[in-house]
Amino acid sequence: MSSGYDSAKQVFADWGVDTEAAIARLKDIAISMHCWQGDDVVGFETQTGSSGGGIQATGNHPGRARTPDELRADLEFAYSKIPGTHRLNLHAMYMDTDATPDRDEIEYAHFAPWVDWAKAQGVGLDFNPTFFAHSKADDNLTLSHPDQGIRDFWIEHGRRCREIAAQMGAALGSPAVNNIWVPDGYKDTPIDRMAARRRLEASLDAMFADPLDRAKMLDAVESKLFGIGVEACTVGSHEFYMGYAIRKGTLLCLDMGHFHPTENIADKLSSVALSLDEILLHVSRPMRWDSDHVILLNDDILAMAQELVTADLLGRTHIGLDFFDATISRTAAWVIGVRNMQKALLRALCLPLDQLRKAEDTMDFTTRFTLTEELKDLPHGAIWAEFCARMDVPTGQTLIRDLDSYQASVSSRG
Repeated sequence: MSSGYDSAKQVFADWGVDTEAAIARLKDIAISMHCWQGDDVVGFETQTGSSGGGIQATGNHPGRARTPDELRADLEFAYSKIPGTHRLNLHAMYMDTDATPDRDEIEYAHFAPWVDWAKAQGVGLDFNPTFFAHSKADDNLTLSHPDQGIRDFWIEHGRRCREIAAQMGAALGSPAVNNIWVPDGYKDTPIDRMAARRRLEASLDAMFADPLDRAKMLDAVESKLFGIGVEACTVGSHEFYMGYAIRKGTLLCLDMGHFHPTENIADKLSSVALSLDEILLHVSRPMRWDSDHVILLNDDILAMAQELVTADLLGRTHIGLDFFDATISRTAAWVIGVRNMQKALLRALCLPLDQLRKAEDTMDFTTRFTLTEELKDLPHGAIWAEFCARMDVPTGQTLIRDLDSYQASVSSRG
């Protein structure tokens, strides 16, 4: 224990906060790190091509992972700089196989190397069907397409992804969250939104028809406000999926970039938690709506973490990240993003909740306001540094040197 931590520990104790309990709780919070930051959402079905479907990574910083082995090496480096044990969020387009199955033909064997790697690393896996970057998604319509044949193709893809996720969860002893997001929508104003949404609902019902063990796999559905090419109408809106998740008992994914820029996503958590058993978060930074920037330790992230703690939702919420920036080191983006989420959670875990709740319950809003401002001056950095030291990961200048050194080692990738 450093002298700096010992002093900070006492400062927090004076406020009634047990920093040891906060560190212990933070250590157990697993964050699902998204694979697609490492290769600009290209995937390994082919080595070239556009991601499409409203998905776009900008920039050409050297060092993009081009193979599963390169991506896994980058992930291992990133995890070594992040305190705690976490998860990997894998998309179906990241299969590792010499075979060339179409999306409706993929099997667990095409992802077995990822499971073997996850076992060796001690990380859990989550999964996502890939409903974009495919000729049958060129119209930005998949599960809601008017053509039954197109819908059947994507329904089968979704079914197979659920089965793959369940096998992953069984192999790793931890349920894989299988998250459904489709780019479906219209560039200009549609005549019949209801027909499209009925088709989407029926396709989802067909995809979820076979019940799978929730100890192995958890279904989640994700909404979006709009996307490139679907500016006028997104079929899978927030209202659509919130109702669907409540009716069908799936998880609801709240992506911080998928709402109006002025909406407070943290405010939604306690509302949806009254009707849902579990929630999935995709934590992002929408500088200009869904621009998916690397998350900062800013007010939005602090508010999200505080809501998770104060509403006692940590045990019911799966935290995943979703950003991709090809203008900077991809491994550094992972490391800084995950660590910022952890820093926000630590700050929330170090709140004197009894004092804050007492002030609020007695309608002493002056004291509540004063407390929240004074607490910003507490030495959170010393608690974070102690947590990192116990987890044997670097901070400060040492971290920067490690990130720079690794980036230099991969910069020669074409």
